[in-house]
Amino acid sequence: MELAAKILVGLVALIHIYILVLEMFLWRTERTRATFGITAEFAQQSAPLAANQGLYNGFLAAGLIYGLVTDGVDFQIFFLCCVIIAGIYGAITSTRKILYVQVIPGALALLAVLLAR
Repeated sequence: MELAAKILVGLVALIHIYILVLEMFLWRTERTRATFGITAEFAQQSAPLAANQGLYNGFLAAGLIYGLVTDGVDFQIFFLCCVIIAGIYGAITSTRKILYVQVIPGALALLAVLLAR
């Protein structure tokens, strides 16, 4: 179970690194605009806000990676809870897709980490 937990935590970290790249570096591209359902004009106007969001996603990934590298289960639990809470908020305020992209993987990883203890 410990290996499964590490794989799931790593997957959640990778998801958040991917989100960081989309929001910080690829926000104005056609593919990213289609992914988020936004216009070129809105992407241009909101790019600084998206980059800020991307940075926060990077911090989530960094915390999860730190927890993996140091075997810090408490770090993993804390940052997975942050991922889940942020995902729930995003699903309520933005789009329900966030439940599938962020909340479910985070919850599965958290469950695996807790079961591996």
